Amino acid sequence: MNYSRELKNQIFNIIQKESDKLKYPTYVVGGWVRDLLLKRENTVTDIDFVCVGSGIILAEKVALTMGKQARFKVFKKFGTALISYKGENYEFIGARKESYRSNSRKPIVENGTFEDDQIRRDFTINAISIQLNKDNFGELIDPFNGIEDLKNKIIKTPGNPNKTYSDDPLRMMRAVRFATQLHFEIEKESYEAILRNCERLSIISQERITEELNKIILSPKPSRGFKVLFETKLLHQFFPELVKLEGVERVGKHVHKDNFYHTIEVLDNISIHSKNLWLRWAALLHDIAKPQTKKYEKKQGWTFHAHEFIGGKMVPGIFRKLKLPLNEKMKYVQKLVTLHLRPIVLAKDIVTDSAIRRLLFDAGNDIEDLMTLCDADITSKNINKVKKYLNNFQLVRKKLKIVEQKDQIRNFQPPINGIEIMQLFNIKAGKEIGILKKSIKDAILDGKIENNRDEALKFIYKKAKELNLNK
Repeated sequence: MNYSRELKNQIFNIIQKESDKLKYPTYVVGGWVRDLLLKRENTVTDIDFVCVGSGIILAEKVALTMGKQARFKVFKKFGTALISYKGENYEFIGARKESYRSNSRKPIVENGTFEDDQIRRDFTINAISIQLNKDNFGELIDPFNGIEDLKNKIIKTPGNPNKTYSDDPLRMMRAVRFATQLHFEIEKESYEAILRNCERLSIISQERITEELNKIILSPKPSRGFKVLFETKLLHQFFPELVKLEGVERVGKHVHKDNFYHTIEVLDNISIHSKNLWLRWAALLHDIAKPQTKKYEKKQGWTFHAHEFIGGKMVPGIFRKLKLPLNEKMKYVQKLVTLHLRPIVLAKDIVTDSAIRRLLFDAGNDIEDLMTLCDADITSKNINKVKKYLNNFQLVRKKLKIVEQKDQIRNFQPPINGIEIMQLFNIKAGKEIGILKKSIKDAILDGKIENNRDEALKFIYKKAKELNLNK
């Protein structure tokens, strides 16, 4: 099979000319070829090239031909080179063979043949290549029947899967990731090899594991990946907090839902409406504290009191352990986890303006994402129950909009600040300042006064008298 017509990007013609000058057999490999055959568009912006020779020398020649817009970078440690050009990255590597030590995924690398390079590939579907030299331009090379595996939607290793995963345990995470992204199945022998080698994941840095995990979370249906991670015991190696959610306990007629499968269903629901990675993380962690708060009460059955608050407190520790960012993204997830029950409570009860104001104040600009999370959290199989909750959430949304327009509560700052309070009552910084600021905020949120300076001044004079402060 020849795919020369599909090689429209000018990079392929440039590489053909330069590799022929150097007399380097050269190939495009990996994800770009796989996605071309799957007819997946705009999924891979990084294109990998292998040559039998020096990848660095070839890349340098190609970069010079491409001109000043091409940015050229060499990674001597890995024997690779990268060209960045108009939003795309082109990586060049010389064909090599690899051998591994038991305590590291970093291979001992030697120059090798193109066949050596193919056998080191992670999966058959990523070992398919297209030749770029003039005599065989566009010729497809498929040594491990990767095309057949693409047709059958199978994730399979080129060699012995037990050795493949033992040598480089990160490939187990990659297998789950590709299976999730492509909606493929992991071949039986490969699946069993993952189960046997799951503990080998311990030699992989958490950063690399989390990178693959995030790609699973960002897939169209992440639950597929999390089920496999759980069943193969990979999840147990780095995310025991999530594993603890699994299981159902029954006492008499009282039974609670399986919180693990509920959680990944919520994650799927979120994924339909948003590609925001951190909103998806909020979905994944919204019930993370339920195992810690689970309690059986004779009349009520199973309860999980305060799981949202304890879950919020758990978020920084989980982010730190998984090497996720400890910045505003973490705080965003923490906020949504802590607040995720608030709209549900409002949907059950009579909605007061005061409750709405406080929710708007606490959620700020993330109120819409919070409501999306609440919608996703409804996983009941009772259609009438689901309909009722969704309708109630719509009422909450309408009330949020009305109160927001009227009171301008979202992200509001009290009309009188601490410095002004000090000047008004001729006092120094102290606890009285905090008391007065909080009293103004609470008065506005409770609807006792309007959100303006005049009403705030009238209120604060009264409050100051109670604290024996004179104007």
